[in-house]
Amino acid sequence: MLKVDVLNIEGKKVSDIELNESVFGVDVNDIVVHAALVNYLANQRQGTQSTKTRAEVRGGGRKPWRQKGTGRARQGSIRAPQWIKGGIALGPKPRSYKYAINKKQRQLAIKSVLTSKVQEGNLVVVDNINLGEIKTKNMVNILNNLNAKKALVVLNEKNLNVQASARNIEDVKTILVNTINIFDLLKYTKLVVAQDAIKKIEEVYA
Repeated sequence: MLKVDVLNIEGKKVSDIELNESVFGVDVNDIVVHAALVNYLANQRQGTQSTKTRAEVRGGGRKPWRQKGTGRARQGSIRAPQWIKGGIALGPKPRSYKYAINKKQRQLAIKSVLTSKVQEGNLVVVDNINLGEIKTKNMVNILNNLNAKKALVVLNEKNLNVQASARNIEDVKTILVNTINIFDLLKYTKLVVAQDAIKKIEEVYA
């Protein structure tokens, strides 16, 4: 049975919650985690880098000198790759770096990191993350109470007061359950999850 404490925004224990071991208690698979991370980073690449070939560089339509009799090497254009201001040979062109991995593999990676957070004591479950107004100072106080410095805050649904209050805090990010990704889970040390979001995570990944 896997249990963790449920805290309030003051950092005091109010109850405990039993976690689904098929999500928060799996065998950690580092190889799958690495594969999922590489896939995520590749899919984020825009692939817009580009260079001009000799056909795209301006100029060079005239043959610089006649073919024979000058003693120099034959040249057909001053925009060939070997010339200054010439085209680029075999340079990058816009392309997509995206590729897919299996859904089960991606989910196993997420569950492996969630399990690691539990094992390392970096999962903080909060009974209710709510603010009466948009105020960064209040959000900072809550995170200090929870001892969550570099934190990823996971919400079940949009909460403008919480999200707006956290967006200017360094090393803090808020996301929704349906936008959880391997990169953010690995980037942030503490995982602060609303209690209702825990149930949603278990529904999605169980």
